[in-house]
Amino acid sequence: MTDPGYIQLYESGELEQRAQRLEARLEHCDICPRRCGANRLNGEIGSCNAGKLVAVASVCAHRGEEPAISGSRGSGTIFFGNCNLRCVYCQNYQISQDPERQRPNQITPSRLSNRMLYVQNDLGCHNINLVSPTQYVPQIMRAIYEAVPRGLNLPIVYNTNAYDAVETLRELEGVVDIYLPDLKYASNSIAAKLSDVAHYVPTARAAITEMYRQVGNLVVDSDDIAVRGLIVRHMILPNELAGSEESMRWIASELSPSVTVSLMAQYYPRHRAMEVPPIARSITAAEYRRVVNLLDILGLENGWLQGEGARDYYLPDFNFEGHPFERG
Repeated sequence: MTDPGYIQLYESGELEQRAQRLEARLEHCDICPRRCGANRLNGEIGSCNAGKLVAVASVCAHRGEEPAISGSRGSGTIFFGNCNLRCVYCQNYQISQDPERQRPNQITPSRLSNRMLYVQNDLGCHNINLVSPTQYVPQIMRAIYEAVPRGLNLPIVYNTNAYDAVETLRELEGVVDIYLPDLKYASNSIAAKLSDVAHYVPTARAAITEMYRQVGNLVVDSDDIAVRGLIVRHMILPNELAGSEESMRWIASELSPSVTVSLMAQYYPRHRAMEVPPIARSITAAEYRRVVNLLDILGLENGWLQGEGARDYYLPDFNFEGHPFERG
Protein backbone atom coordinates (compact mmCIF):
# COMPACT_ATOMS: atom_id res chain seq x y z
CA MET A 1 0.00 0.00 0.00
CA THR A 2 1.32 3.43 -0.89
CA ASP A 3 1.97 6.00 1.83
CA PRO A 4 -0.72 8.61 2.52
CA GLY A 5 -0.31 11.84 0.59
CA TYR A 6 0.39 13.88 3.71
CA ILE A 7 3.81 12.24 4.01
CA GLN A 8 4.89 13.67 0.65
CA LEU A 9 3.43 17.03 1.64
CA TYR A 10 5.49 16.92 4.82
CA GLU A 11 8.69 16.08 2.94
CA SER A 12 8.14 18.95 0.48
CA GLY A 13 7.44 21.49 3.23
CA GLU A 14 3.89 22.06 1.97
CA LEU A 15 2.24 20.50 5.04
CA GLU A 16 3.88 23.02 7.38
CA GLN A 17 2.92 25.91 5.11
CA ARG A 18 -0.70 24.79 5.12
CA ALA A 19 -0.69 24.50 8.90
CA GLN A 20 0.66 28.03 9.17
CA ARG A 21 -1.92 29.44 6.74
CA LEU A 22 -4.78 27.77 8.59
CA GLU A 23 -3.52 28.87 12.01
CA ALA A 24 -3.31 32.46 10.81
CA ARG A 25 -7.00 32.33 9.86
CA LEU A 26 -7.88 31.63 13.50
CA GLU A 27 -7.07 35.27 14.30
CA HIS A 28 -10.28 36.27 12.51
CA CYS A 29 -11.87 32.87 12.23
CA ASP A 30 -13.33 31.88 8.87
CA ILE A 31 -12.53 28.17 9.12
CA CYS A 32 -16.17 27.10 8.77
CA PRO A 33 -18.99 28.68 6.74
CA ARG A 34 -20.27 30.63 9.75
CA ARG A 35 -17.17 32.88 9.44
CA CYS A 36 -17.79 34.29 12.93
CA GLY A 37 -14.54 36.28 12.98
CA ALA A 38 -13.57 35.34 16.54
CA ASN A 39 -9.91 35.81 17.45
CA ARG A 40 -9.40 32.24 18.58
CA LEU A 41 -5.63 32.74 18.75
CA ASN A 42 -6.23 35.29 21.51
CA GLY A 43 -8.60 33.13 23.50
CA GLU A 44 -11.92 34.20 21.99
CA ILE A 45 -14.54 31.50 21.53
CA GLY A 46 -16.08 31.00 18.09
CA SER A 47 -19.72 30.40 17.27
CA CYS A 48 -18.80 26.70 17.27
CA ASN A 49 -17.81 27.05 20.97
CA ALA A 50 -14.20 26.21 20.11
CA GLY A 51 -11.16 28.32 20.90
CA LYS A 52 -7.41 28.00 20.38
CA LEU A 53 -7.12 24.53 21.88
CA VAL A 54 -8.80 21.40 20.56
CA ALA A 55 -11.39 19.52 22.64
CA VAL A 56 -11.02 15.75 22.40
CA ALA A 57 -13.94 14.00 24.06
CA SER A 58 -13.07 10.36 23.35
CA VAL A 59 -10.56 8.18 21.51
CA CYS A 60 -11.39 4.56 20.72
CA ALA A 61 -11.28 1.71 18.24
CA HIS A 62 -14.77 2.02 16.74
CA ARG A 63 -16.20 -1.13 15.17
CA GLY A 64 -19.59 0.29 14.26
CA GLU A 65 -18.64 2.38 11.23
CA GLU A 66 -19.10 1.25 7.63
CA PRO A 67 -17.38 -2.11 6.97
CA ALA A 68 -14.70 -0.51 4.79
CA ILE A 69 -13.89 1.94 7.60
CA SER A 70 -14.05 -0.33 10.67
CA GLY A 71 -12.70 -3.50 9.09
CA SER A 72 -11.42 -6.15 11.47
CA ARG A 73 -9.29 -3.90 13.71
CA GLY A 74 -11.63 -0.97 14.15
CA SER A 75 -11.47 2.64 13.08
CA GLY A 76 -9.27 4.87 15.24
CA THR A 77 -11.98 7.33 16.13
CA ILE A 78 -11.21 10.70 17.67
CA PHE A 79 -14.43 12.37 18.80
CA PHE A 80 -14.00 16.13 18.94
CA GLY A 81 -16.03 18.29 21.30
CA ASN A 82 -18.27 21.17 20.19
CA CYS A 83 -19.77 21.67 16.74
CA ASN A 84 -20.68 24.33 14.20
CA LEU A 85 -24.26 22.98 14.01
CA ARG A 86 -26.94 22.92 16.72
CA CYS A 87 -28.95 19.83 15.76
CA VAL A 88 -31.86 19.42 18.15
CA TYR A 89 -31.66 15.63 17.73
CA CYS A 90 -27.87 15.17 17.87
CA GLN A 91 -26.90 11.69 19.06
CA ASN A 92 -23.58 13.11 20.29
CA TYR A 93 -25.20 16.04 22.11
CA GLN A 94 -23.27 15.25 25.31
CA ILE A 95 -20.06 16.41 23.61
CA SER A 96 -21.34 18.60 20.77
CA GLN A 97 -23.77 20.82 22.66
CA ASP A 98 -22.18 21.19 26.11
CA PRO A 99 -19.17 23.53 25.77
CA GLU A 100 -18.58 23.86 29.51
CA ARG A 101 -18.16 20.14 29.82
CA GLN A 102 -15.57 20.21 27.03
CA ARG A 103 -13.29 22.72 28.74
CA PRO A 104 -11.38 19.99 30.66
CA ASN A 105 -10.97 18.04 27.41
CA GLN A 106 -9.00 20.80 25.68
CA ILE A 107 -5.51 19.84 24.55
CA THR A 108 -2.74 21.23 22.36
CA PRO A 109 -2.07 20.04 18.80
CA SER A 110 1.03 18.27 20.13
CA ARG A 111 -1.08 16.17 22.47
CA LEU A 112 -3.51 15.51 19.62
CA SER A 113 -0.61 14.11 17.61
CA ASN A 114 0.05 11.77 20.53
CA ARG A 115 -3.54 10.54 20.35
CA MET A 116 -3.15 9.87 16.63
CA LEU A 117 -0.05 7.79 17.26
CA TYR A 118 -1.82 5.96 20.09
CA VAL A 119 -4.59 4.97 17.65
CA GLN A 120 -2.00 3.69 15.20
CA ASN A 121 0.57 2.05 17.45
CA ASP A 122 -1.40 0.92 20.51
CA LEU A 123 -4.91 0.30 19.22
CA GLY A 124 -3.71 -0.97 15.82
CA CYS A 125 -6.60 0.59 13.90
CA HIS A 126 -7.02 0.83 10.13
CA ASN A 127 -7.26 4.62 10.00
CA ILE A 128 -7.51 7.90 11.90
CA ASN A 129 -11.22 8.78 11.99
CA LEU A 130 -11.77 12.47 12.81
CA VAL A 131 -15.38 12.96 13.99
CA SER A 132 -16.74 16.53 13.85
CA PRO A 133 -13.36 17.96 12.80
CA THR A 134 -14.54 21.10 10.98
CA GLN A 135 -13.82 23.67 13.68
CA TYR A 136 -10.39 22.20 14.42
CA VAL A 137 -8.84 21.89 10.95
CA PRO A 138 -5.86 24.17 11.77
CA GLN A 139 -5.03 22.22 14.93
CA ILE A 140 -5.50 18.90 13.13
CA MET A 141 -3.12 19.97 10.38
CA ARG A 142 -0.50 20.94 12.95
CA ALA A 143 -0.97 17.64 14.78
CA ILE A 144 -0.49 15.62 11.59
CA TYR A 145 2.60 17.68 10.78
CA GLU A 146 4.08 16.85 14.20
CA ALA A 147 3.10 13.17 14.00
CA VAL A 148 4.60 12.38 10.59
CA PRO A 149 8.28 12.41 11.67
CA ARG A 150 7.25 10.14 14.55
CA GLY A 151 5.91 7.53 12.14
CA LEU A 152 2.26 8.38 11.43
CA ASN A 153 1.21 6.59 8.24
CA LEU A 154 -2.50 5.73 8.53
CA PRO A 155 -5.16 7.05 6.14
CA ILE A 156 -7.07 10.06 7.44
CA VAL A 157 -10.89 9.92 7.52
CA TYR A 158 -12.69 13.28 7.64
CA ASN A 159 -16.04 12.46 9.28
CA THR A 160 -18.14 15.62 9.01
CA ASN A 161 -21.63 17.15 9.01
CA ALA A 162 -20.70 18.64 5.59
CA TYR A 163 -21.12 22.24 6.76
CA ASP A 164 -17.57 22.92 5.61
CA ALA A 165 -15.98 25.85 3.80
CA VAL A 166 -14.58 24.95 0.38
CA GLU A 167 -11.51 27.15 0.90
CA THR A 168 -10.71 25.17 4.07
CA LEU A 169 -11.26 21.84 2.34
CA ARG A 170 -8.80 22.85 -0.37
CA GLU A 171 -6.08 23.01 2.28
CA LEU A 172 -6.89 19.38 3.08
CA GLU A 173 -6.28 18.12 -0.44
CA GLY A 174 -3.71 15.35 -0.29
CA VAL A 175 -4.01 15.22 3.51
CA VAL A 176 -7.42 13.60 3.83
CA ASP A 177 -7.68 10.20 2.19
CA ILE A 178 -11.34 9.37 2.86
CA TYR A 179 -14.13 11.93 3.13
CA LEU A 180 -17.17 10.79 5.11
CA PRO A 181 -19.73 13.64 5.00
CA ASP A 182 -23.29 13.41 6.25
CA LEU A 183 -25.63 15.07 3.76
CA LYS A 184 -28.33 16.03 6.24
CA TYR A 185 -30.94 18.09 4.41
CA ALA A 186 -32.36 19.18 1.06
CA SER A 187 -34.16 22.21 2.53
CA ASN A 188 -32.55 25.33 3.98
CA SER A 189 -35.62 26.14 6.06
CA ILE A 190 -35.64 22.69 7.68
CA ALA A 191 -31.89 22.96 8.31
CA ALA A 192 -32.47 26.29 10.00
CA LYS A 193 -35.20 24.84 12.20
CA LEU A 194 -33.46 21.61 13.17
CA SER A 195 -29.78 22.62 13.12
CA ASP A 196 -29.82 26.42 13.53
CA VAL A 197 -27.82 26.99 10.36
CA ALA A 198 -28.38 29.14 7.27
CA HIS A 199 -27.73 28.06 3.68
CA TYR A 200 -26.94 24.47 4.62
CA VAL A 201 -27.97 22.92 1.31
CA PRO A 202 -25.79 24.89 -1.15
CA THR A 203 -22.92 24.96 1.36
CA ALA A 204 -22.94 21.21 1.99
CA ARG A 205 -23.38 20.37 -1.69
CA ALA A 206 -20.46 22.60 -2.65
CA ALA A 207 -18.35 21.01 0.09
CA ILE A 208 -19.18 17.45 -0.98
CA THR A 209 -18.51 18.34 -4.62
CA GLU A 210 -15.05 19.56 -3.59
CA MET A 211 -14.45 16.40 -1.57
CA TYR A 212 -15.38 14.28 -4.59
CA ARG A 213 -13.05 16.30 -6.80
CA GLN A 214 -10.19 15.58 -4.43
CA VAL A 215 -10.58 11.87 -3.79
CA GLY A 216 -13.10 10.46 -6.30
CA ASN A 217 -14.91 7.16 -5.84
CA LEU A 218 -14.13 4.78 -3.01
CA VAL A 219 -11.02 2.63 -3.41
CA VAL A 220 -10.41 -0.37 -1.15
CA ASP A 221 -7.43 -2.63 -0.65
CA SER A 222 -7.26 -6.41 -0.96
CA ASP A 223 -8.95 -6.74 2.45
CA ASP A 224 -11.82 -4.41 1.42
CA ILE A 225 -10.54 -1.64 3.69
CA ALA A 226 -10.97 1.91 2.39
CA VAL A 227 -7.76 3.64 1.35
CA ARG A 228 -9.18 6.60 -0.56
CA GLY A 229 -12.45 8.07 -1.78
CA LEU A 230 -15.81 9.56 -0.87
CA ILE A 231 -18.59 7.94 1.17
CA VAL A 232 -21.72 10.06 1.52
CA ARG A 233 -23.81 9.32 4.58
CA HIS A 234 -27.49 10.17 4.73
CA MET A 235 -29.68 9.61 7.76
CA ILE A 236 -33.39 9.16 7.14
CA LEU A 237 -35.51 11.43 9.34
CA PRO A 238 -39.20 11.06 10.20
CA ASN A 239 -41.79 12.75 7.97
CA GLU A 240 -39.28 13.07 5.09
CA LEU A 241 -37.59 16.00 6.85
CA ALA A 242 -34.16 14.98 5.55
CA GLY A 243 -35.31 15.40 1.94
CA SER A 244 -33.92 11.97 1.13
CA GLU A 245 -35.29 11.77 -2.40
CA GLU A 246 -33.95 15.17 -3.45
CA SER A 247 -30.55 14.47 -1.89
CA MET A 248 -30.23 11.05 -3.53
CA ARG A 249 -31.21 12.52 -6.90
CA TRP A 250 -28.60 15.23 -6.45
CA ILE A 251 -25.88 12.66 -5.73
CA ALA A 252 -26.82 10.56 -8.76
CA SER A 253 -27.11 13.48 -11.18
CA GLU A 254 -24.52 16.00 -9.97
CA LEU A 255 -21.82 13.67 -8.65
CA SER A 256 -22.22 10.17 -10.07
CA PRO A 257 -24.41 7.07 -9.65
CA SER A 258 -21.18 5.26 -8.75
CA VAL A 259 -20.67 7.33 -5.58
CA THR A 260 -20.69 5.19 -2.44
CA VAL A 261 -23.71 5.95 -0.25
CA SER A 262 -24.23 4.89 3.35
CA LEU A 263 -27.94 5.00 4.16
CA MET A 264 -28.54 5.34 7.88
CA ALA A 265 -31.66 4.14 9.67
CA GLN A 266 -30.39 4.86 13.19
CA TYR A 267 -32.42 8.00 13.92
CA TYR A 268 -33.60 8.13 17.51
CA PRO A 269 -35.12 11.22 19.16
CA ARG A 270 -32.38 12.40 21.52
CA HIS A 271 -31.33 15.72 23.02
CA ARG A 272 -34.26 18.14 22.45
CA ALA A 273 -36.01 16.15 19.71
CA MET A 274 -39.04 15.36 21.88
CA GLU A 275 -39.78 19.10 21.92
CA VAL A 276 -40.16 19.11 18.13
CA PRO A 277 -43.23 16.96 17.22
CA PRO A 278 -42.25 16.13 13.60
CA ILE A 279 -39.05 14.41 14.79
CA ALA A 280 -40.24 13.12 18.16
CA ARG A 281 -40.29 9.50 16.97
CA SER A 282 -38.12 6.97 15.17
CA ILE A 283 -38.61 6.35 11.45
CA THR A 284 -41.19 3.83 10.28
CA ALA A 285 -40.56 0.72 8.20
CA ALA A 286 -42.40 2.39 5.30
CA GLU A 287 -40.15 5.47 5.48
CA TYR A 288 -37.11 3.23 5.46
CA ARG A 289 -38.26 1.08 2.51
CA ARG A 290 -39.18 4.14 0.45
CA VAL A 291 -35.62 5.47 0.51
CA VAL A 292 -34.08 2.03 -0.06
CA ASN A 293 -36.27 1.56 -3.13
CA LEU A 294 -35.21 4.98 -4.36
CA LEU A 295 -31.57 3.91 -4.41
CA ASP A 296 -32.46 1.12 -6.82
CA ILE A 297 -34.46 3.46 -9.03
CA LEU A 298 -31.58 5.95 -9.24
CA GLY A 299 -28.94 3.26 -9.79
CA LEU A 300 -27.04 4.09 -6.59
CA GLU A 301 -25.69 0.60 -6.08
CA ASN A 302 -22.48 1.18 -4.14
CA GLY A 303 -22.57 1.40 -0.37
CA TRP A 304 -24.34 0.10 2.70
CA LEU A 305 -27.78 0.03 4.27
CA GLN A 306 -28.29 0.09 8.01
CA GLY A 307 -30.91 -2.35 9.24
CA GLU A 308 -34.14 -1.03 10.69
CA GLY A 309 -32.99 -1.96 14.20
CA ALA A 310 -29.89 0.27 13.98
CA ARG A 311 -31.37 2.87 16.34
CA ASP A 312 -30.99 0.39 19.22
CA TYR A 313 -27.26 -0.02 18.59
CA TYR A 314 -25.90 3.40 17.62
CA LEU A 315 -26.60 5.28 20.86
CA PRO A 316 -23.31 6.49 22.35
CA ASP A 317 -22.95 7.42 26.00
CA PHE A 318 -20.09 9.83 26.58
CA ASN A 319 -20.85 9.84 30.30
CA PHE A 320 -19.47 6.31 30.37
CA GLU A 321 -15.74 6.30 31.08
CA GLY A 322 -14.30 4.35 28.20
CA HIS A 323 -15.67 3.37 24.80
CA PRO A 324 -18.90 5.38 24.24
CA PHE A 325 -20.49 2.51 22.29
CA GLU A 326 -19.55 -0.22 24.76
CA ARG A 327 -21.34 0.86 27.92
CA GLY A 328 -20.91 -1.50 30.83
